[in-house]
Amino acid sequence: MRDYWFVQIDEFYPIDPRRENSFNHYIRQFYIKDFGMNPRNALFMDTWTVGVPVGQNLSSVFPDGRVDLSLRYRKPKNEQEQRQEEAIRGIDRSAMEYEDRIEEMGGIGFFLGGIGPDGHIAFNIRGSDHNSTTRVLNINYETAASSAVDLGGIEIARDRAVMTIGLKTITKNPSVTAIIMAAGESKAGVIKDAVEKSPDILYPATALHKLEGSRFYLTSGAASVLTGRKLARLREFKKIPERERERILVDISYNRNKKITDLLISDVKQDMFGKELLEKEKSLRLKETAEKISRDFKERLYKGIQNISDTVFLHTAPHHDDIMLGYLPYILHLVREPSSSHFFATLTSGFTSVTNGYVLFTLENMESCFKAGRLKKPLGEKGYFKPDNTVGRNRDIYHYLDGVAANSEEIKREAEARRVFRNIAEVAGTDEPKEVLKKTAALKREIIKSYPGKKDIPEMQKVKGMLREWEEELLWAHLGFSSQNIFHLRLGFYTGDIFTPQPEWDRDVKPFLSILQQVKPDIVTLAFDPEGTGPDIHYKVLQVITEGLKRYASTTEKRPKVCGYRNIWYRFHPSDVNIYVPVSMNSLAIMKSAFDICFASQKSASFPSYEYDGPFSELAQKIMVEQSGFLKKVMGRDFFGASRFARIRASRGVHFIREMKLDEFLEESQTLRQLME
Repeated sequence: MRDYWFVQIDEFYPIDPRRENSFNHYIRQFYIKDFGMNPRNALFMDTWTVGVPVGQNLSSVFPDGRVDLSLRYRKPKNEQEQRQEEAIRGIDRSAMEYEDRIEEMGGIGFFLGGIGPDGHIAFNIRGSDHNSTTRVLNINYETAASSAVDLGGIEIARDRAVMTIGLKTITKNPSVTAIIMAAGESKAGVIKDAVEKSPDILYPATALHKLEGSRFYLTSGAASVLTGRKLARLREFKKIPERERERILVDISYNRNKKITDLLISDVKQDMFGKELLEKEKSLRLKETAEKISRDFKERLYKGIQNISDTVFLHTAPHHDDIMLGYLPYILHLVREPSSSHFFATLTSGFTSVTNGYVLFTLENMESCFKAGRLKKPLGEKGYFKPDNTVGRNRDIYHYLDGVAANSEEIKREAEARRVFRNIAEVAGTDEPKEVLKKTAALKREIIKSYPGKKDIPEMQKVKGMLREWEEELLWAHLGFSSQNIFHLRLGFYTGDIFTPQPEWDRDVKPFLSILQQVKPDIVTLAFDPEGTGPDIHYKVLQVITEGLKRYASTTEKRPKVCGYRNIWYRFHPSDVNIYVPVSMNSLAIMKSAFDICFASQKSASFPSYEYDGPFSELAQKIMVEQSGFLKKVMGRDFFGASRFARIRASRGVHFIREMKLDEFLEESQTLRQLME
């Protein structure tokens, strides 16, 4: 390996290569060092010192990290912009020289990369010229969203400049072996475009079509919507399974904008998957099959409005807002049944979703309230701020919601300050005010000396996680649940590292098992995302819950049902689920209002989905509305508008839930694990 040359393919501009969130640092750690490569044989991108005098760097040239590339063709307005213009011209020269160096080496012989949410290869975003070479450019929203975690938030990543080799740089050597790797169903759409579309600037990876040595290495999820693969899977069946038959006909109904009961054989024949269905089932009774699907869809909707009584629910989530974004409208109706009980368990601390800026705001608010004497009353109560004082924790929450109801920012800020004081007291190990303020000052210094995207020290991780816990407690307090009904597990596998460890029995599974043994649920809900989709944490949490349920089932006769939900990271197909929950305008309004009130750290969507430029609550609403539109096409709008049930008539959105018997869930989870391993 020491004889190979290594070429860095992209980097943020500007960024200090010593930072852990730079690609330079990543490459040196995981490629040069771990593979035993010779650093002298590596071609690194310098996006920190090029374009400035020797001994200086770009931190003072671009103090906020923003690069206005229009300075390439317009005159600078001031001295600072003149320095920026010189730096940009410097990096442009460096990019040209970088390209020359690669060509001198004979071009790239082996390329290994991933593919971005917009289909980008290296940082050749959607719209890149297939004849492009090494250059500096601004990234688009999708790429910024996927880079937000690396850079410390979308505020920093938005319109960020990058340096990247070009598509021509990759393909210029005709003998190059170019490998793109992709995992998970979330990548399935861009993979389909990359493989099946004709070469076009909208699909950067189509530049690889002309190479004999280009290949995509995919998991089954990433390959799941490739036309050839889908047909091949259908042809493997002697008889097409009922769920697959339903999916084919439902998709034809939707794509042809026809009620499913109005489909004709000619409609089915015009669809390649429908044609394969007819080949397999020459005696298919289309009318009867379509009517059965229509009845099944209606039953799934009726199930979504049924009252459930005398039931203990354990609602679980990887992160603190996952349940809300997945099926809050359903919970709003479930909690109206007084004979049922509800408990909520979040398995990670979720600290990676909180920015340093937000933590600093909460710390300064607490200091301000303390100095103004607004914490004097709770401080006067002995033990109010002790970590195990659940009465005090609940009073923090009620005080905040009183402030919401009274439209009083002052009350809300005081309640928030109480909880932050309580959190810092837990970190400091004492509720003595001097020590709490001393620890607060130390945390503020840590934030100031840190940089966005840097891994947090353990104390900061804990503080950020407790802010997320406060937000979740505010949410469920809307429905009357106190902190005794909420479990914050803070599982240890959640570390914030690039490669997080696998869950372990003692550290991760046993804490969840103890909750099962305490609550004795009849129904357990969980995020049931497909292979490799959304955050990696979702998959690991699923495995923790699986192992906990396995052990629980082996020690008791109780067999809880499992209800799988999805939220903003991926969607169910209507044929994959058996409960459709209608969502009214009122429920959508409650979801938006509650999200804005409770999840202050998430309102600005610092770490958003690449699908939507806005808060997660708005994306969740968008998905529910789209799912409703799908059903209305397949079932006909009259079914909804003329229903005898007010909840169905009022439906403007739908969310999907898959209810499973325990053994069915355990089998599916095991299958997913085998795919991932």
